[in-house]
Amino acid sequence: MKPESKLKSFFNTIFINSHHLRLIEKIERVVEKMNISEKIFFGVFSLVLVVSSLTLLFRLHNSFLVEVPAFGGSFTEGLIGSPRFINPVLAVSDTDKDMASIIYSGLLKPKENGNFEKDLADSFEIKEGGTVYDFVLKDNIYFHDGIRVTSDDVVFTIEKILDPIIKSPKGPGWEGIVAEKISDKEIRFTLKKPYVLFLNTLTLGVLPKHIWENVSSEEFPFSEFNINPIGSGPYKVEKITRNSGGILTAINLSSWSKYPLGRPKIKSIIFKFFQNENALLNAYENQDINSAVNLSQEGAKRLIQNKNIISETSLPRIFGVFLNQNVAPIFLNKEIREALEVATPKKMIVDQVLSGFGKVLNGPTPESVERDSQKMEGNIEAGRDLLLKSGWKENKDGYLEKKTKTGTTIFQFAITTSDAPELIKTAEILREAWNKMGASVSVKVFESGDLSQNVIKPRKYDALLFGEVVGAESDLYPFWHSSERNDPGLNISLYANITADKILEEIQIEEDVVEQARKKETLFAEIKNDTPAIFLFSPSFLYAPAKNVKNILLKDVSSQNERFISINKWFIETDKVWKFFSN
Repeated sequence: MKPESKLKSFFNTIFINSHHLRLIEKIERVVEKMNISEKIFFGVFSLVLVVSSLTLLFRLHNSFLVEVPAFGGSFTEGLIGSPRFINPVLAVSDTDKDMASIIYSGLLKPKENGNFEKDLADSFEIKEGGTVYDFVLKDNIYFHDGIRVTSDDVVFTIEKILDPIIKSPKGPGWEGIVAEKISDKEIRFTLKKPYVLFLNTLTLGVLPKHIWENVSSEEFPFSEFNINPIGSGPYKVEKITRNSGGILTAINLSSWSKYPLGRPKIKSIIFKFFQNENALLNAYENQDINSAVNLSQEGAKRLIQNKNIISETSLPRIFGVFLNQNVAPIFLNKEIREALEVATPKKMIVDQVLSGFGKVLNGPTPESVERDSQKMEGNIEAGRDLLLKSGWKENKDGYLEKKTKTGTTIFQFAITTSDAPELIKTAEILREAWNKMGASVSVKVFESGDLSQNVIKPRKYDALLFGEVVGAESDLYPFWHSSERNDPGLNISLYANITADKILEEIQIEEDVVEQARKKETLFAEIKNDTPAIFLFSPSFLYAPAKNVKNILLKDVSSQNERFISINKWFIETDKVWKFFSN
């Protein structure tokens, strides 16, 4: 037998069943006997059968596919104000903090559920009753220039924060804490006393020592690395754009392949900087940017009217009128403080000043939401009646006064606030309502820097209309403990209460979540009973997210930059793979 015949015989034996071969031969003979119309019908039928079979197989294949995030894509976000200090040690403005939060990484990173995940840290242990924290770094962690991150970088960063010449805004949170290198991978933090919220401070971005060690403390704020930073976070700087005047207008970032929590899926992000909100909104509406952040209430309304989607979430910021009894003795009268609380039209303020983007408060944290609608509206007559029953009477000028053995006290004081339009409008609403109740109220407006340096620091005000950032865990110690009454403390009501002090101290060392919540409720009741401030509202954080970006988890955040806490999980591009491989 010829080789060709042997090969054909072998092929037929292996691949073609003889029964099937005879069937095909029979079909061929039948087709040969068909006329033209029958052959056309047979061909069409065969084609339909093949196409149907392939379609069925395709659908079956797709039923096993799932869509998964893929690397790629880009979006552009607009921010108000150019950054000056893209540096975790110096960052003050929201724009600075936004940029620093994704260029730098810390030992820990906040999670969406309020807990922490290990970023640069591989593990940590809390010892000595909560006064010692031992951290171990991961093995393969690198700055954007390829240099490995070590414990030297962590200790160096803390040293810069505590440097009195640099005057880091983070300094007060690190006073009395010692950072010590144990080895290249190990760091020990020693506290003077237990502080259950200490882990929050360890989300601080770490500076590269090899970049900054030759920069003197005096030169630190002026270094080029404040604008062209090198960190170890999820994104690194690729390009910086300036206008003809040298002002920073845009920064291009690219995904960092060696980020400890995995390379971010979105390939690049462009941040564009605008000098005011109107310019930001125009750029968004002209599609020059894909997302806009830190919108005012009016800005959000403008975008909503044009059918744009706005994300609204809570921030741990509270606004109120803080009453300084040391400067204005009128507030020593408890009935005065209570009457002001009763007569304050809180809901009107939220509706008119915040356009409804906020919530009414009756306590010192954003969780202290006022649910009693009657209290929210403000009852001027009830406040006036409370004072009349306490011996206050209307004088010839129409204001309430009270005669005592030492003289006559007139219900008179000034509201001091900054030149922010929302606060000025709030102050005017309060002045009008309280004047109707019988108070002689004036309003003093200061530029924000002047207010901080010359009014708040020396505590020179009667009643201060101001906002406080109480933080993710609502640590109230700096705001209400009597030891914090003087600058740099944040107790701007100069509140002093022995019971409150004791509770605040207990909260700082209480590890049990349920017990901590119970103590906070007791503290809130104590503060509410004393009425050292008239709590007004907590504004919403308003954000127009990029429509093409998926998996943005924008829940309650403790600061504007926390919208980026899951940025390494955001994605634009997708692939389809079998379910088996997606797991």
